[in-house]
Amino acid sequence: MTGSDTSAAAAPADTPVTLLIADDDEVTRSGLHMLLTAQPGIAVVGEAADGIEAVEQARRLRPDVVLMDVRMPRCNGIEATRQLLADPSATSPKVVVITTFENDDYVTAALSAGAAGFVLKRLPVRKIAETVRVVASGEAILFPSALRRMVAARPLASAKALPKAALTAREEEVLRSMATGLSNPEIATALTVSLETVKTHVGNVLTKLGAQNRTHAVVIAYESGLVVPGLTG
Repeated sequence: MTGSDTSAAAAPADTPVTLLIADDDEVTRSGLHMLLTAQPGIAVVGEAADGIEAVEQARRLRPDVVLMDVRMPRCNGIEATRQLLADPSATSPKVVVITTFENDDYVTAALSAGAAGFVLKRLPVRKIAETVRVVASGEAILFPSALRRMVAARPLASAKALPKAALTAREEEVLRSMATGLSNPEIATALTVSLETVKTHVGNVLTKLGAQNRTHAVVIAYESGLVVPGLTG
């Protein structure tokens, strides 16, 4: 994801976003901890060196967001994300995947597991912090150009979800708009409907698709062929 792919920027709130950093490389993890602590609106509350520790720490510390590396020992970031988001005992944290390569084989699988978005490790720390704040605020970090490339290269089994979902014509239209990276207010303007109507349609889309969040719904839209890579955004 690049800065231009971010659909909305969240200003630092009075109450900082609590963050857990999971990465098996100690230098990377410590560096992110130090740099993100210095960013406004971010409070790093813990670190984890693998997926098992990430799940344990997240359940203990209850951070708002987990910055999750995908390639980790014992339990990778994909399985850790699944476990965190399947936890019925409390509100799950938002998960942001952090990776070295935009075409990482695991990224799309992590998004399908429920991660809210991803960032590249090479991005400036202010962009990573912006992603954490936006995701924590409940907005989606959509990255249509990167997502198109990944899904076109590696379609997943969740493509079967859309034909069974029985979306209405309006819900499909909203899903296509989501896939271009439009926020709810932008969709409302484009479709000439109220913001509350858009929120209702988005909620219906997520429920019918069985999607964890907007990002997962967009992954399904590309995988199913509802949105064709190269023709959107």
